[in-house]
Amino acid sequence: MAGGAVNAGTSLAASRRQALSGKSGWAGIVENRKVFAIAVFASLGGLLYGYNQGVFSSVLAMSSFKERMGDAVADTDKKGWLVAILELGAWFGVLLTGPVADKISRKYTILLAVIVFSVGVIVQTAANAPDSIYGGRFVTGLGVGSLSMCVPLYNAEYSPPELRGSLVALQQLSITFGIMISFWIDYGTNYIGGTGETQSEAAWRLPLALQLVPALILGVGILFMPFSPRWLVNKGRDEEAVQVLSRARNLPSDHDLIQIEFLEIKAQQIFDQETSEKAFPQYQDGSFGSEFKLGLYGYLSLMTNRNLLYRVMISAGTMFFQQWTGVNAVLYYAPSIFGQLGLTGDNTIGLLATGVVGIAMFLATIPAVIWVDQLGRKPVLVSGAFLMFACHLIIAVLTGLYHDSWDSHSAAGWAACAMVWIFSIAFGYSWGPCSWILISEVWPLSVRGKGVSIAASSNWMNNFIVGQVTPTMLENLGFGTFVFFGAFSLAGGLFILFLVPETKGISLEEMEAVMGNTSNLALEDQKRLGDIHRRLGLIDDMREHDVEEKI
Repeated sequence: MAGGAVNAGTSLAASRRQALSGKSGWAGIVENRKVFAIAVFASLGGLLYGYNQGVFSSVLAMSSFKERMGDAVADTDKKGWLVAILELGAWFGVLLTGPVADKISRKYTILLAVIVFSVGVIVQTAANAPDSIYGGRFVTGLGVGSLSMCVPLYNAEYSPPELRGSLVALQQLSITFGIMISFWIDYGTNYIGGTGETQSEAAWRLPLALQLVPALILGVGILFMPFSPRWLVNKGRDEEAVQVLSRARNLPSDHDLIQIEFLEIKAQQIFDQETSEKAFPQYQDGSFGSEFKLGLYGYLSLMTNRNLLYRVMISAGTMFFQQWTGVNAVLYYAPSIFGQLGLTGDNTIGLLATGVVGIAMFLATIPAVIWVDQLGRKPVLVSGAFLMFACHLIIAVLTGLYHDSWDSHSAAGWAACAMVWIFSIAFGYSWGPCSWILISEVWPLSVRGKGVSIAASSNWMNNFIVGQVTPTMLENLGFGTFVFFGAFSLAGGLFILFLVPETKGISLEEMEAVMGNTSNLALEDQKRLGDIHRRLGLIDDMREHDVEEKI
């Protein structure tokens, strides 16, 4: 019965906030233009992530780049490392971001990530040998990985609770937009100095260098952005947090909405502190050693608790299958794939077909972020997986039949290319945005941050492996490459269908039931948070008509 009381109180706090603030979703974005503008600006980090994902695929296919880098492009193993070393750097960047963001703030971590990213871009742009590309892409990856975690974190903590979902969707749109424009910039610069042997090195140096433009805008502009109110509260700077919320919402600092939102943030900070004190009372002296051990034991708890280990399997497994659908094989090696499907010639047709991949994925993301809450996570993920499986299977059959005679079977070649575009649509509406939603919903409050970070590291590590092995697979397996990725797409759909619960609209009580949890960890978390809300005055005997009278 205690859990029910907490639910009622928490709902009351939420209803008070809604009554005072009014709109949510896109209507709320229009009403909160300042918050939306800051989120759009911060999402330049997502654009950098997406642009960097897409830009290198077409660079690899440019004749001037091949001539400059020699064996590093011609040798399939070395070519794989040219691509995959960025993902290795991003994996390290993800692991480093959490502690750094907690220490120096979200916005200064974004600045640091931009600096690291820019150093890597400069090294790549000025490269005269493969070693510079390897080193530059690893350093760039450190920045990309950090931005991929810190920008959504900043947006989520700065936005009002009722707008959080829409602003997370904005981040995903920024990533796919970055992928799209990178493909088309490559298509345009491919003509600099002519094509083939006459192509200028500016054809590949310019699209790499252009990454600096949004990076510098983000790096300079973030200095003028506010700190995350959550970070300020964690540092004991409560008055500053209230002022940040006041300016963001265009309301006086003593307004009920500002006070409620501040107290909810404060309650979360007290909850985290009390949870840590309860679990590890011996490591509360604030020293570096204690902080390190707190983090280490926090992650170990995910492996020692059977139910939490199940959630690790769901989160890490979802990201594993997201990458092994072959999506980044398409993004990184699209021109090579289109070449194998019969689009030969001066390379411009392959680059044009690659540009269509970016458009398809970007447009497919838009309905996904609008309707995913109505359709549910499982139907979207399962349908996307099965559609990607079908695309891979058709491509494999067509390639197996006509790989030696594409010139006389151009219709089959274009049909295979169309399957690549449909594959991009399938990923764009399903596993692209929906995987990240799912992995954030299966965790109890007290371990959510650590759980999501494990899933993110799974994403980048598998991304690294896919980028490394794809060139060798394309050369040695041929159409078997599509059979391989198709099998994993099918397995991913079955994984979601039979092992992953639906999380749409599920309360904490229901989530614990579908997870088979007997310890009711999430309910204990909720009860503790409810007690804190009561101590702070967020739960009382007010009724909704009292709020209406205030308005």
